[in-house]
Amino acid sequence: MPANVGRPARLSLDAIVAAATRILETEGLEKLSMRRLATDLGSAPMAVYHHVRDKDDLLVHVMESQARAMPRPSFPDDPRERLIEASVLLYELLAERPWIVEVLTGRDLIGPSALWIVEAMIGAAADHGCSDDDAVYVYRTIWFYIVGDLVIRVARHGRVGENETVAALTADTHPRLAAVAGRWAELNARDTHRRGITAIVNGLLG
Repeated sequence: MPANVGRPARLSLDAIVAAATRILETEGLEKLSMRRLATDLGSAPMAVYHHVRDKDDLLVHVMESQARAMPRPSFPDDPRERLIEASVLLYELLAERPWIVEVLTGRDLIGPSALWIVEAMIGAAADHGCSDDDAVYVYRTIWFYIVGDLVIRVARHGRVGENETVAALTADTHPRLAAVAGRWAELNARDTHRRGITAIVNGLLG
């Protein structure tokens, strides 16, 4: 009988990244651990550590894999339109992968392959006439809007406390809120990211 019968298949970095991605997409960042990953792979945690130093290193590999698979469309020649389209694309790519937002905001990690879209956004602002410093400011302002919007949307999912609080307001004390209280949940649920990004870009570029 061959000596390796019954032993698990040798791990590869690609297999580890694929398994980690499945956990992140289906259960979220908090469920990903090296021990859980090893269990899903039918291996021992130490075998995983032969390929990645720690969880942060693993997350960088996963984000690199995601970034390499993301589409890189051609953007409009007009700098303003290019900035809007690049920003909307960034929002939508992250909205499909909310765990990446959690990684970027909580662990200060980045996959270098994702920086092409940051380059496109800063380049569009510079082509519009912004200085290098101002172009970075434009990008960061849009980035804060994107992250803030997505973090709030994820946190709000399945929660009704705010809707109930607004619904209980009266016109005597909060006339504007009371006027829309019956539609508050629907208004909050609207997907307005393109409108918001367009308004921010127009305000920043003048």
